Amino acid sequence: MKGVIFGLLGDTVSTALGDDAWDAILARAGATGVYTTLGSYPDDELRALVEATADATGKTPSEVLRWFGNAAMPTLIALYPHFFAERAGTRDLLLALNAIVHAEVRKLYPGAACPHFHFRDDGNRLVIGYRSSRKLCRLAHGFIEGVATHFDETIAITHLQCQHDGSPSCQMELRWPH
Repeated sequence: MKGVIFGLLGDTVSTALGDDAWDAILARAGATGVYTTLGSYPDDELRALVEATADATGKTPSEVLRWFGNAAMPTLIALYPHFFAERAGTRDLLLALNAIVHAEVRKLYPGAACPHFHFRDDGNRLVIGYRSSRKLCRLAHGFIEGVATHFDETIAITHLQCQHDGSPSCQMELRWPH
């Protein structure tokens, strides 16, 4: 996992809970907390940090991932404004993930193992297929919520199937109210 995600988690937790809480989470997870955006770090370390954050907040790891994705979006937008400035809304940004956003991420962060998304767009409904060995669909859910907030959109997100339940991929249904 690229260090940018670790840095975002640290910034998000520190902003919400304070630097002392982040230090305690790092200690509980057995992590140093020294992450560079271009560095790569073990996926297990992110899982340990998420679990330690869950312990500290009384949330489940899935709830932490969703909260983190949503809360980190303003920072991501500040770091990479061009990904957002060129898009008309949430749907437009999501449909550009594979071809534009993740292609650019791979240029900026060689070796990045980005998830792959499949889309079925039925007008008022967008079904997103998500597949990743990391199984971070709840983080993706939170990122989508954060993007919707950025574009001042209301979206209902429903998980239709999940890798955590034995499915080969996750599927999320996004609906925009009329």
